[in-house]
Amino acid sequence: MIVYDAKIFTADGEDRVFGKGFIEIENGVIKKIGDMSVCPAVAGSDYNAKGGAVYPGFVDAHCHLGVWENASGFEGDDGNETTDPCTPHLRAIDMVNPSDLCFGEAAKAGVTTVAVGPGSANAVSGSFLIMKTLGRSEYERIDDRIIKSPSAIKFALGENPKRVYCDRDEAPVTRMATAAIIREQLYKAKRYLETVTEHEKTKGADNETGLPDFDIKCEALIPLLKGEVKMHAHCHRCDDIFTAIRLAKEFGLELVVIHGTDSFKIAGELKKDGVFVILGPVISDRGKPELAGHSITAAAALEKHGVKFAICTDHPVLPAQYLPLSAGLAIRGGLSEEKALRAITADAARICGVAASVGSIEEGKDADLAIFNGGAKFYEVLAKPEAVFIGGARVL
Repeated sequence: MIVYDAKIFTADGEDRVFGKGFIEIENGVIKKIGDMSVCPAVAGSDYNAKGGAVYPGFVDAHCHLGVWENASGFEGDDGNETTDPCTPHLRAIDMVNPSDLCFGEAAKAGVTTVAVGPGSANAVSGSFLIMKTLGRSEYERIDDRIIKSPSAIKFALGENPKRVYCDRDEAPVTRMATAAIIREQLYKAKRYLETVTEHEKTKGADNETGLPDFDIKCEALIPLLKGEVKMHAHCHRCDDIFTAIRLAKEFGLELVVIHGTDSFKIAGELKKDGVFVILGPVISDRGKPELAGHSITAAAALEKHGVKFAICTDHPVLPAQYLPLSAGLAIRGGLSEEKALRAITADAARICGVAASVGSIEEGKDADLAIFNGGAKFYEVLAKPEAVFIGGARVL
């Protein structure tokens, strides 16, 4: 299949733009892109973009699609296991309902990839995954739509764990206790991994080290300690962000700050420490104390200081289909259009660890495309895709 006569915004490493180009798709993957002057012969089954703008499918780097389900109460609320503040063994793959209609709404808005996982009630919350918003059928099993699982381990600092557990006379009721619970579990997992590793080294020797008793919480943290996945830390205030940095350095973890409401105030420090930020929701009120510093100028400040960041919706806090509008509001706050696009495509995919397959229009990557009519820009309030492709299959 060929998408032709298109203005292609690749969001690749060079941010190339083809004023009048084509995208050749084969087996769901981008085979070739180029100028219309070298476009292969087209057929009636190919897609004529008629000069419209073609963007990579948008990537929501942090949300809870299919977790707090559409139009449901407790029955569809699977976001937080509020019976234990330390639950690293909980897996997003076991919590997401891929048939939630909000996946379809997101897809039809051009959001083709999402990072989904548990909420922030617990100090150690569980694992995230990366998945496509639509598959071959509405009732396809989630296993067939996953790009990466686990993709991160979620932690939470600040108000949320305190608020959930304070009425129970159960830790954590302070920021100290939240950090202590995280640190204790990471030390347990570190020692567990060291013992397992030593056992593997000495297996069969006279001084064989015995395997520790199986601990599912420690097992769940092994990919994090090995550097295979990142630490995602829910935090808003500067002091909570610095606590997350302290913990990450203590255990040699790669840190991504989630939400980062006050991150713009310490952008220079984040750049120095190489911390990533997934900012959002940009469209938000200041409904709790730690959101007091919320500003649509935050993304522009991060861009100015060279901090690597993405923009998210935190669905259902903001419905995932409004991810492009979130980028638009950040532009209103001073963010460049180029960086706004990358914040919901290439940079989001890179921070999530899936840039090899999604986030830009490049040969060899999944054919995830959002196509807008001639004059529309992806972030405008009245703009909506004319067509959306996921893995080369048209879903709109």
